[in-house]
Amino acid sequence: MEVYGLVGKSGTGKSYQALGLCQERGIPCLIDDGLFIGQNQIYAGQSAKRAETKMGAVKTAIFTEEEHRDSVMEAIRKVDPSAILILGTSDRMIYRIAARLELPEPKELIRIEDIADPEDIFQARLNRVKSGKHAIPVPTFQLKREFSGYFLKPMRTLRRIGGMIGDDPEKSEVRPTFSNLGEYSISERAVYDIIRCALREDRIVKKILETDIHRSEGGMVLFVSVILPYGVRIRSCAEEIQKILRDEVEEYTGFHITGVNITVKGLA
Repeated sequence: MEVYGLVGKSGTGKSYQALGLCQERGIPCLIDDGLFIGQNQIYAGQSAKRAETKMGAVKTAIFTEEEHRDSVMEAIRKVDPSAILILGTSDRMIYRIAARLELPEPKELIRIEDIADPEDIFQARLNRVKSGKHAIPVPTFQLKREFSGYFLKPMRTLRRIGGMIGDDPEKSEVRPTFSNLGEYSISERAVYDIIRCALREDRIVKKILETDIHRSEGGMVLFVSVILPYGVRIRSCAEEIQKILRDEVEEYTGFHITGVNITVKGLA
């Protein structure tokens, strides 16, 4: 197995650039902020971006906890990739992660300045400072449960590779728990208002009787009781309501909607 390192200061766009670099070099897997990633999915690990503090994030990124480290080592043995790219803020961090996961010493260390334009690095730093958002090099659906409620959204750009322009693999953007922009919360009243606005604008429901929300660490379940207009197909109408509410609430809150339960209590 060959090991490579991508080195760059925090906020310079390492996670954003990593998948393009892996494509160019033929590297099938990477280690980024506590996650073992490959084939557009997370094989194992836990994200440093869900740590409560910056110190906790660092400890997660370098696999300080035995259980975390062991789970990633087991996944690496199982996948047995031909090469791995390790992302880190310094040479020392790259070597430390490799040693911690019992990987070979890095064959080559690549600098973010070698693969990204100064303007790209500047924009990455600006985005980090102004919004506190971080990129994760996997599709959004892979992260919805773990990052429910943390401003999660997909990122897709065009990238020039080998003289050709094509779609970059999808990445995701989150605002970590330890963001220095301060904490935020979304009240249940705000979610109720989103539900009512979504159904009122769609004009699919005659009357909304009750709404309820059950939250969990992995997301949110919505319960809505309604009266529908005469003449509609109840089952297909309820399924349409489920889709509308899931899409609208996820879009405006960032919460992972794990269920939408619709009760039709009458027709009018």
